[in-house]
Amino acid sequence: MTPATPDLAPDVSEEPLAPPPPGVWKRLLSNPLAAASLFVLVFIVLCAVFAPLLAPRGFAAQDLYNKHAPPSVAHPFGTDDLGRDVLSRLIYGARISLSVAVSVELFVVGIGLTVGLIAGYRGGWIDTVLMRITDVMLAFPDVLLAILLLGTLGTADASPASSMTLVIIALGVTGWPPLARLVRGQVLSLRKREFVEAARSLGATDSRIILRHILPNLLSPILVAITVDAAGVILAEASLSFLGIGVQRPFPSWGRMINDALEYYRSKPVMLVYPSVLLSVTVLALNFLGDGLRDALDPRSRKR
Repeated sequence: MTPATPDLAPDVSEEPLAPPPPGVWKRLLSNPLAAASLFVLVFIVLCAVFAPLLAPRGFAAQDLYNKHAPPSVAHPFGTDDLGRDVLSRLIYGARISLSVAVSVELFVVGIGLTVGLIAGYRGGWIDTVLMRITDVMLAFPDVLLAILLLGTLGTADASPASSMTLVIIALGVTGWPPLARLVRGQVLSLRKREFVEAARSLGATDSRIILRHILPNLLSPILVAITVDAAGVILAEASLSFLGIGVQRPFPSWGRMINDALEYYRSKPVMLVYPSVLLSVTVLALNFLGDGLRDALDPRSRKR
């Protein structure tokens, strides 16, 4: 009898270890906080995507004759100290924050997933070296390390577009270790399971085992981790911009808007309220959505 070829053998064990539980969307939407958070995030994303259509004016357009103007039909949220429309800057600020969050998470997934997969699957000295590098990165507070990197790269003197790129790189470099440790722990458990051992015994290559058998089982925890981590990225970007080393003017980062409003917090406190509330709502929505996804993807957590 001719032995089975390696290309066809792995198909015997295609059934995933932990397929997505049925009714994920139903369970997610049955969670009031998660459903409300999803609605809020969809609304913010749509505002960011269609910012040129929704914003009354450009984010840098000035009207020096209407500085600190009260809310009106022309300026629903009023104007700032340079006569710029506050609502327009908030909408474009959402685009900045979400763009940074998405870019950083792609960076984090690219590095963290690769390091975690290699360390967990290979084991031995490769695992030891990669995890010691990860431990060194985790030893430093991520925001402080990002401040160090941005100060070294000179983001304060960079152009607005370049400063945004530098912020993405700094937050991406400092943000991948937690995901790497999460992936590594999952892979250490999955590589000893029966369906992986069956694929290996039938001649499947390491790359096929990782891509077809291990990686699909990591999608749920990675999705939850990304959702929660995105909130931290948005908050970190706002903190860096507040300190003046993040996204530079004239880009309307929420953190920069909070910094600019501090000078007028007594006479015009509403200028401080708008970006602060929007930043808080976005971060809370991402955290609540992450918790809802965790419960929806793992029904056992809800039972516990």
